[in-house]
Amino acid sequence: MSTVTSEGTQTHGESAKPIEAIESAIVRFVGDSGDGMQLAGTQFTTTSAVFGNDIATFPDYPAEIRAPAGTLAGVSGFQINFSSRDIHTPGDKVSALMAMNPAALKANIADLEDGGLLIVNVDEFSVPNLKRAHYESNPLDSDAFDRYRVYKIPITKHTFEAVKETGLSTKDASRCKNFYALGVAFWLYDRPLETTLAWINQKFAKVPAVAQANTLALKAGYHFGETAEIFTVRYRIPRAKLAPGKYRNLTGNQATALGLIAAARLAGKPLFYGSYPITPASDILHELSLHKNFDVRTFQAEDEIAAMCSVIGAAYAGAIAVTGTSGPGMALKQEAIGLAMITEVPCLIINAQRGGPSTGLPTKTEQADLWQAIIGRNGECPVPVLAARSASDCFSAAIEAIRVAVKYMTPVILLSDGFIASGSEPWRIPDAADLEKIEIKHADDAETFQPYERNAAGSRPWAIPGTLGLQHRLGGLEKADVTGDVCYDPDNHQHMIELRARKVQNVANDIGDQEVFGEPSGDLLVASWGGTFGAVWSAVQRAQAEGHKVSHMHLRWLLPMPKNTGAILKRFKKILVCELNMGQLQFVLGGHFAIESEGLHKVQGRPFMIGEIHEKIVQVLGGQTP
Repeated sequence: MSTVTSEGTQTHGESAKPIEAIESAIVRFVGDSGDGMQLAGTQFTTTSAVFGNDIATFPDYPAEIRAPAGTLAGVSGFQINFSSRDIHTPGDKVSALMAMNPAALKANIADLEDGGLLIVNVDEFSVPNLKRAHYESNPLDSDAFDRYRVYKIPITKHTFEAVKETGLSTKDASRCKNFYALGVAFWLYDRPLETTLAWINQKFAKVPAVAQANTLALKAGYHFGETAEIFTVRYRIPRAKLAPGKYRNLTGNQATALGLIAAARLAGKPLFYGSYPITPASDILHELSLHKNFDVRTFQAEDEIAAMCSVIGAAYAGAIAVTGTSGPGMALKQEAIGLAMITEVPCLIINAQRGGPSTGLPTKTEQADLWQAIIGRNGECPVPVLAARSASDCFSAAIEAIRVAVKYMTPVILLSDGFIASGSEPWRIPDAADLEKIEIKHADDAETFQPYERNAAGSRPWAIPGTLGLQHRLGGLEKADVTGDVCYDPDNHQHMIELRARKVQNVANDIGDQEVFGEPSGDLLVASWGGTFGAVWSAVQRAQAEGHKVSHMHLRWLLPMPKNTGAILKRFKKILVCELNMGQLQFVLGGHFAIESEGLHKVQGRPFMIGEIHEKIVQVLGGQTP
């Protein structure tokens, strides 16, 4: 086993250790939910973004709020892929795993690549902690990890020594371990400390002792890497060649919130966001609540039904009205979504999907709500459905969804998922002047007004309550065409259902043709949607480089689909549908276009790896590389 143990450091002045230039690296911080791994990962991400690398992250939270310390259920992790080239996923196998206790090691070791760096906090490998992780003996004393480069560091002990002068209690001093570990990682990958030091000073400005302790721990970890004899090399990843512009590192939820604000400003309207807290969508509410200066009104409702109904009221009153939730909350909103659909008021429902059914896997990702979005309501109740493909794409997807909602006077469902909602990547800040205005014209002519008279798009007029002469009836009962009076006539009911369905199909006139990455025809078309884009795109690119005649179709719009979707499917000999469910898009494509396809289905609460998709592509094509 390539193992080095150090109980201390030895100073030799300036480090003469060689620096190896590499293209990219994947680092994962893992520990107990109280070890601050999310914070360490976020700071590593921010520093790498400021440095100029392309980045993609994958926070992995425990499902239990207060799982017993040191247990497998309480393991929290944060993975970052940072690179000098364009990347689209947090990566497959991990280059460096920093494990703060035995449970974290056990839960994550399978993802470390052969020859990868394994850095462990040996202070936490006590007999009680080993038992909590279901280890019969200390795995570090065996040959189980021979294929890794293992570094045993007493992180807890070194942290206590570093912060001793601050006088913090043992409990508070222990909370600085994550910054010590972060310092080691900064040294290993030649990251500057300045960004994190500035954050520490700002965050803990009112508690100087804590700010000093975290600073000392961070620097101690960095200097340990520089002066200890256990590391023989460090790594440097050059800046990425990103398109010119100003960038900001954003999570998908943050990008969604900014997209909603931008859409409301483009429409010249206030933004109303009514929501009930639910993982992983809650951060949209949190982010929007910080931006009241942009005429944003946030409302934390008492339940999911109230949240959806408040949005209907806000839309009726003329605001850009939005709610956000996840699968269980979506189920509760469905009756009111039907009300919004039949009354034909514009609003947006965001579903950041998570593992189900029921409470399921609250902090893990999944794509199993597609059927729920398309056909999850009672009666004939179609609404437009689209899905963001990445964290940064959530910004433009939110604007696009609002644009469709107000043009076609309909609720729209925007699908995100736990992976892209909580993950982050660089977002190029657009020039506001380049964003197309969202044109809205409210009804104002009392002499010609009819509440359900339709324009060329199939939309009824948007009349603001209180406008003189524009009184009209709303509600869940069927309406008479044009007048909006309650009507039980069977022919009218058929007619109104067809009108509303046709209106949704008319959205296809605005979304353009479906694009294909690769040749327009060939042996295999790989289809995907939502947050699987990066992994599928990368796997197809790898297969193409090997000579396979394979192309990629990533669907943004699920209802309606682009008009040329069926024609694309028919040009390929085989179809492979990759999704984080048991075949929901595969079923929809088969029903719409009468095609046969194979599926790659994953429901493990984790996103796809590039390697597993590439392996399936090769298998479908006969198992041989050209």
